[in-house]
Amino acid sequence: MSRRPQALVAVLLLAALPAAGEPARAPRAVITLERGGSIVLELWPADAPRHVENFVALARKRFYDGQRFHRVDPGFVVQLGDPQSRTLPMDHPAMGTGGPGYTLRAEFNRRPFDRGVLGMARGDDPDSAGSQFYIMLGPAHFLNGQYTAFGRVTSGMEAVDRIQVGDRVKSVRIDPR
Repeated sequence: MSRRPQALVAVLLLAALPAAGEPARAPRAVITLERGGSIVLELWPADAPRHVENFVALARKRFYDGQRFHRVDPGFVVQLGDPQSRTLPMDHPAMGTGGPGYTLRAEFNRRPFDRGVLGMARGDDPDSAGSQFYIMLGPAHFLNGQYTAFGRVTSGMEAVDRIQVGDRVKSVRIDPR
């Protein structure tokens, strides 16, 4: 067997890796909204590895597809991730209480909760996050060290600003970088 194909594969694999000293590219996700528009997210696995891994796994299972934004607090956050939002009326008392059936341990970090930052929603227990996440519409530094920040919007913030309660997510896809 020739060594040429093996050498070519090795060169291609090395070319795909970041150069020495270069940071690895952050994973990205793209949220496509049913009413039009998309939101590109940069995820922060170095700051919140379990939260990023969980978000990526849920997105790949199409967990978020078809869900609706169940919370919009102008100047503060828009929130989704409750699977019940696909079918329950937005004013149902259980809206905003659903999740994936498990919880994550908190991964508080030094990232400030500024406009465009992604945070994991949780209950009173710091280790109660699951699938619900929010996008900051403005800074809220009182959340720093209290909630897990795991990414940020890199483009499409104008689409985030237009979100209303009940707006549906068409899809959340992970960039295959």
